[in-house]
Amino acid sequence: MILTCACSRTAKFVKSKIQGLFKNARVLFSTKNTLSADHGKPPLKKRLQKGNKKPLLNEHVSWEERLADVVTPLWRLSYDEQLELKQKHQERILSHLSEHISSSTRGKLSFPVLPILPSPVRDGYRNKSTFSINRGVDGNPKTVGLFVGTGRKRNITCVNGDHLLNMPEKHKLVARCYQDFIRLSPLEPCLLFHTGGHWREVMVRTSSEGHTMAIVYFHPQMLTPAEVEVHKAALVDYFTQGPGAVCQLDSLFFQESVMTRCTHEESPYQLLHGQPHIYETVLGFKFRISADAFFQVNQAAAEVLYGTARDVCLPRSDERRGRAKFTLLDVCCGTGAVGITASPRVDRLIGIELIEQAVEDARHNAALNNVLNCDFIAGKAEAVLPDLMTQLSSIDGGLTAVVNPARAGLHYRVIRALRNQTAIRRLVYISCKPDGEAMRNFKELCCAPDSQKKLTGEAFSPTLAVPVDMFPHTPHCELVIVFER
Repeated sequence: MILTCACSRTAKFVKSKIQGLFKNARVLFSTKNTLSADHGKPPLKKRLQKGNKKPLLNEHVSWEERLADVVTPLWRLSYDEQLELKQKHQERILSHLSEHISSSTRGKLSFPVLPILPSPVRDGYRNKSTFSINRGVDGNPKTVGLFVGTGRKRNITCVNGDHLLNMPEKHKLVARCYQDFIRLSPLEPCLLFHTGGHWREVMVRTSSEGHTMAIVYFHPQMLTPAEVEVHKAALVDYFTQGPGAVCQLDSLFFQESVMTRCTHEESPYQLLHGQPHIYETVLGFKFRISADAFFQVNQAAAEVLYGTARDVCLPRSDERRGRAKFTLLDVCCGTGAVGITASPRVDRLIGIELIEQAVEDARHNAALNNVLNCDFIAGKAEAVLPDLMTQLSSIDGGLTAVVNPARAGLHYRVIRALRNQTAIRRLVYISCKPDGEAMRNFKELCCAPDSQKKLTGEAFSPTLAVPVDMFPHTPHCELVIVFER
């Protein structure tokens, strides 16, 4: 009975916080005109299925359409149809969680799922794009774009991305200029590491203020450092004095790498031109973005996501009454975006992050925004939490944890640490792939105590879920799900 009341109160609280935002967004981004033109078309279900089909590689489909089907599979659907498809998909995923918790639900939802919150920007929303190099439609191996086909089938074709709906014009411009540069260069592209070549992909990052960062990846092979310097100088000259100056780059980085992906510690990002960082603003807070820092790819939708997370993290007014403190524990906090945007509404913010560079960025971002009620701790969450919880146990106040892990979800030791800390009564999980490893996390949070898995703490129960569309024209979205006990 207590849990039922708690679920009801949480749902009402969050609905009251989000309802105005949702109504405004639906009115502002309604596609009624588009839908009214759909009269006489096939039923929506068939059109959704058709819009989500994988591309057919034949001569009747243009290369541009094939690439659009790979990168933005829902591009043929109206935005309202995309939202409906995503809403049903999230409800289907969460019904599996409900059934896992209680077989009596028989695939039905046992907690409220609010209507998906739309992205304020639908086209050109990406602030980060990576362009690869390979043989193009015309066979030129120095083609910069995105891939159609797979390496396993040995049918990769690199197609220019100028027509993609989710990519801003600045990204496309940098990609075209980079292609022009490598075609002028005497060095060959590195298509496969073992076959030689040097020029690899280029990553473009932009901010809502119009700042642009480009990162060029390069395989040195057997070149001497002096020889590499010659080609770095040519790259700088092209983008500052040559045709590439049209890109107006604020930052140009260069990374020599003999592996597919290298961290800054493994192979430093070398600043060849401009500023070491660009900056982005979310919910009135300014964040520093370095070459390898994680940041949501859709700034406008990130404001919706973080605003939603902030609202569901906060205690209800009846919980807050009479309590001196309220602490937000941001686990796997990255550069601190979730916690910092919620900081004005909490008494204390504690962030935990494994990557030391990200912790440095989080501390910088807190100082940049004059956020004084926060601490960021470097280390493994499963190692930090026990001692930290001992310290927090003496503090009178509420404690909520928020996690926003990568697509792979949280390590089971982190889940175990969160589950076994009884002072955490509410946990907010933000997932970009809830049907993947995150579902394992959900089940471990909600299952009966299991001594063999060392899950000894009281089980959580899902009480509310809010989908947020971060990626228009694709099947993906973010999911904010609240667990309580």
